[in-house]
Amino acid sequence: MRALVMLYGVVSYFLFFGVFVYFMGFVGDVFVPISISSEVEEYSSNALMINVGLMLMWGVQHSVMARGWFKDMISSVVPHHVERSTYVLASAIVLAALMYYWQPMEGIIWQVENPMAVNVLWGFFGLGWVLVFVATFLTDHFDLFGLRQTWLHFVKKTYTHVVFTEILFYRWIRHPMMLGLFIAFWSLPTMTVGHLVFSIGMSIYVLLGIHFEEKGLARQLGQTYVDYQRRTKKVIPKVY
Repeated sequence: MRALVMLYGVVSYFLFFGVFVYFMGFVGDVFVPISISSEVEEYSSNALMINVGLMLMWGVQHSVMARGWFKDMISSVVPHHVERSTYVLASAIVLAALMYYWQPMEGIIWQVENPMAVNVLWGFFGLGWVLVFVATFLTDHFDLFGLRQTWLHFVKKTYTHVVFTEILFYRWIRHPMMLGLFIAFWSLPTMTVGHLVFSIGMSIYVLLGIHFEEKGLARQLGQTYVDYQRRTKKVIPKVY
């Protein structure tokens, strides 16, 4: 049984990783067959409603499953050592569904033509994803994606929460991963109507997610996190 739990954690991790790599291409309209602004023969008249619904589905799943009351509610069915892996697996499925059913929308908001400006924007786009990836390791990448929990169960060790530390980016802002997402969502040479809807919707979700995550962290870490909030900004150093 312990081996199956470990396998479940590994499969969930790599499935999410694969979906997320595709998501980067989906957001940038590069390297993947289905993307935010894929060419279609006919645009759906319900595209806006469908796309908003897909983002709401992502937001509800991602937020509700992360809440303590939900974890307590399912604890009798989903034990602690697979709870995070289950969250990661569900996130992979919902994110894949969002990309598969996304409806391209007609129209272009901006299209940068200057070659240097285009390269700069692509550079920021890549930098955003690098920041997201690096930030996961500055906390605990394997705990964040459930592998640490399943591994500790496999080797019969008791799970302990990751120690809170202020490393590199976390010395200046509390959510470098979210800053990376903001940069990636908005740093594109071509901004279509569909991409604008996506960027606005996901940015709103990220800001709401930060609000609820900080409440949870303050409850979990107490005065240590409250003091950290006073010293640092949320996503933009010295600004916000």
